[in-house]
Amino acid sequence: MGPRDRPGRRAALRLLSVLALPGAWLQQATSARAAGKPPLMLANTYREGVPLADFWVSEKYDGIRAYWDGRRLLTRGGEVIQAPGWFVHGWPQRAMDGELWRGRGQFEQTVSTVRRQVPDEQGWRGVSFMVFDLPQESGTFDERLPALQALVGAISQAWVVAVRQRKVASHQALQGLLAEVEKQGGEGLVLHRGDSLYNAGRNDDLLKFKSMEDADARVVAYLAGKGKYEGMVGALTVETVDGLRFNIGSGLTDAQRRAPPPLGSIVTYRYRGLHASGKPRFAVLLRQRRD
Repeated sequence: MGPRDRPGRRAALRLLSVLALPGAWLQQATSARAAGKPPLMLANTYREGVPLADFWVSEKYDGIRAYWDGRRLLTRGGEVIQAPGWFVHGWPQRAMDGELWRGRGQFEQTVSTVRRQVPDEQGWRGVSFMVFDLPQESGTFDERLPALQALVGAISQAWVVAVRQRKVASHQALQGLLAEVEKQGGEGLVLHRGDSLYNAGRNDDLLKFKSMEDADARVVAYLAGKGKYEGMVGALTVETVDGLRFNIGSGLTDAQRRAPPPLGSIVTYRYRGLHASGKPRFAVLLRQRRD
């Protein structure tokens, strides 16, 4: 009897396909962890018509968001990152906001290195801390930029990098820059309003621009596979923070269909626009979140 013919496995899949988790999942999780989460500035989505002259533009790095609080590196969720001592040696007692990044297309390798409780010294040799803001610095972003560049220069470590910021004159030029970055394997662009203070939370002073959007949702059920996927998972049923439920079948590897992301885990999916119902169009699983 092969794996696809095991009655117990089919029964388990049928059971899991109707399991559901509470609708207020993210609010509860957020409340439980809020006290330890760093006060990060989060991006809204860019839309044509934004006055580009007011913004600085940089590449959006596909890594692990990291916050240096003056003595520790923290993830976006508030977990302490166990970086080697040499990696953070001599860093100032000033907050820095950035991304731990190994390079374009190296997200999984970055996660594998950064999440280890015992630092992988060799793995960390390939990681850079891409610094894009100084959260506790007074003044506007225009004023914080020179201070950031001076601070990174004073640290004088090859793996601590001040993110390049540039000005873009038009929406067409911005689209051209996005196409160039994505062609080279980059994730997208970030726009930062020059006259903005560092305001924690999601706001229009920080915008992201990608050809396809990403979002997170929680896995609440599995749908059993059919045909060649019989005995495996055919799709994930996920729920957004707003309580919207939909299925994601595209993007699942055969390994993930055999051992899918656990119920309750957070996954990132990619999509292109929304249906009238509010559900994402062409949703594709990108990865399970582990940060």
